[in-house]
Amino acid sequence: MLYFVAVNENGQKRTRIFKNKPFARFARKNGILDSDLCAAVRDANRGLIAADLGGGVIKQRIARKGAGKSGGFRTIVAFRVRDLAVFIHGFAKNEADNIRADELAALKKLAAEFLGYRNQELKQAAASGTLMEVECNGESKTVS
Repeated sequence: MLYFVAVNENGQKRTRIFKNKPFARFARKNGILDSDLCAAVRDANRGLIAADLGGGVIKQRIARKGAGKSGGFRTIVAFRVRDLAVFIHGFAKNEADNIRADELAALKKLAAEFLGYRNQELKQAAASGTLMEVECNGESKTVS
C-alpha cells in the first residue's frame, strides 16, 4: 500500500489531523478550537495519552475554557503516531463518565476505516465534507 507522508520543511514526518462532521459540530458548539486539537495530537505524539482504547483508538482530554482538563471534554481519536489523527467523537465529562462498550466497538470500526485511508481517499473525504483537515498554526495542517 502506498500512503502519503506529510513532511515539514526539514523533511521530518508530520501528523495529518482531521475531524469528522459530527465531531466538528461538537467542537463548534463547545468552543473547542483547532489549536486545542493540535495540542492534543502533539501530546499524543509525545506519548501523553489519556487512555489507549485499542484498535488505533485513543481518548484525549481537552480543557474547557477556564476550567482545565479534569472538568473538560473527552475526545475519541483514530490515531497512528506521527502519521494520522482523526477526531471522531467528543463528550463533556459532566455529561458522561465514559463511552459504552457497544459505542467503543463502533468507534473502533470507524477508526479502522479512517486509518486505512490512503492519500486519495483522505482527499475525497475532505472534498465531500466527510472529513475536515485541521490547520495547526500555519504548520501546513500537520504537527510533529
